[in-house]
Order: sequence, then C-alpha cells, then structure tokens
Amino acid sequence: MVQKNIRIQREKAFQDERYSDKNLQQKRTKKVSRFYQLTKSIHQEYKQFIFQNSKNVKTVEIGCGVGSYAIDLAQNGADTVTAIDISTIAIDIASSKAKKKGVDHNLFFEVMNAEDLTFNSSSVDLICGGAILHHLDIEKTMQSMTKILQANGKAIFIEPLGHNILINFFRNLTPAIRSEDEHPLLDTDLELFQKYFKKVEIKYFYLTALAASLFAGSPGFDFVLSKLEFLDRQLFKLPFLQKQAWQVLIRLSEPIK
Repeated sequence: MVQKNIRIQREKAFQDERYSDKNLQQKRTKKVSRFYQLTKSIHQEYKQFIFQNSKNVKTVEIGCGVGSYAIDLAQNGADTVTAIDISTIAIDIASSKAKKKGVDHNLFFEVMNAEDLTFNSSSVDLICGGAILHHLDIEKTMQSMTKILQANGKAIFIEPLGHNILINFFRNLTPAIRSEDEHPLLDTDLELFQKYFKKVEIKYFYLTALAASLFAGSPGFDFVLSKLEFLDRQLFKLPFLQKQAWQVLIRLSEPIK
C-alpha cells in the first residue's frame, strides 16, 4: 500500500509539473511532435467510436488532461460526461475551458485516481482514454472499471506498445518527457483484458509508417504516410509482427462481473 501511494504521488507530481509549466511542456512536445503527426488515423477511429457510443449515455473519460474530448462529447449528445485526472492543475485548466465555452450542465471534472474509480456500481455506459493505461496498474484499473460499467458497457483506449526495439531505444534517449512509472503495454497486458471483458478487440498501428516522420512538415507527408499505413495494414495480418506496432486501439465490451 505504501509503495502504491508513493507511485501515485510520483505520477501526480509529474503531471502537475507538466501542466503548470507551459515552457517545459512545449520542450517535451517538441521532441516527439514529428511522431505524433503520424497518429491521425488512430485518433480518427477513436473519436468516431466515442462519439457514436456516447449518445444519451453516461461517459467517463479517464486521464483527461486539460480537456481532451470531454468538452466535445458533452456538446454532442452525451447524457453526462465526467472527465477525471490525477492532476489537480489539469482539472482546474479543463474546468476553466469548459466554463468559457458555456458547457456546464452535463460535464463534470474531478480529481480522481483511475485505479480507484468512485462512481456507483454499474452506473457508467462508456469509459474512454488516450495514452492513460500505461501510467496505471492495469489490473487494478480493470477491476475498478468493470465494477462501475453497466453489463453492456464499453471502453476504448489508445495505448503505446513496448516491444519494438527501435521505439524503446528512442524512449531511453528521452526519459525526461516520461514519468518514472509509465510502462508501454506488453503481450501480458493485452492478455489481461480477456480476464475482465468478454469481447476484446486490438487493432495495431504504425510500423513502417514511423518512417513517414522523416517527411513531417513537407508537402509529401500525407502521401507517404498513407502508403506506409497501407503497407502496415498488410504486415499486421501476420501475428508475429503485430507486437512491433507503436500504438494500439483497444476496444472492450461486456465486462465480466
């Protein structure tokens, strides 16, 4: 328990510093910006899913940062949206954004640990989050999620994988932009989802497409990226290459109670 609290406090301190120091955040973002320009396709699928499945239901976004999709969801048909983050500073900034946009009747921001969600049992229809699970104890988070989800509830996440040697080499070169305890997902983590959900869908993104980062900002970037993404879709039909992907889209449904 003591170790858990230390880990959580360490993560909170990292995220509070991240959101309180804009210059520091910009420096961290600059180091990886050319790579995150590759991620349009996975975010398009994620966004399509959450907007289709949040209509007239209760949605929880975990690890919302300074707003993420929470405001858009609240404005586009969600019954209620509760966005949580461990960072008090992130929640304060997100709340301020929502107030400026006049979104307050069905949108709530709360400081909360995703490993210990405090919503009522079976009260949530959809849980979503981008790049959050790899900051958490996944088993504790799954236990917490399945408790609060309805029997037909759904969840979706974008997460990085941790098998590719070259990607891990880059991570080792840039430790300052990562929290001490984050852990890109491994096969064992993906298998764990089967323990808590009857339906688990994993879609793999970005292998050869990583080379398109060399063209980021150039006129030919979108063309090169689209061709390499097509190649990746063919390569990911081979199971042994799937774990070499950079990111995955994880769809979970029918929680096991």
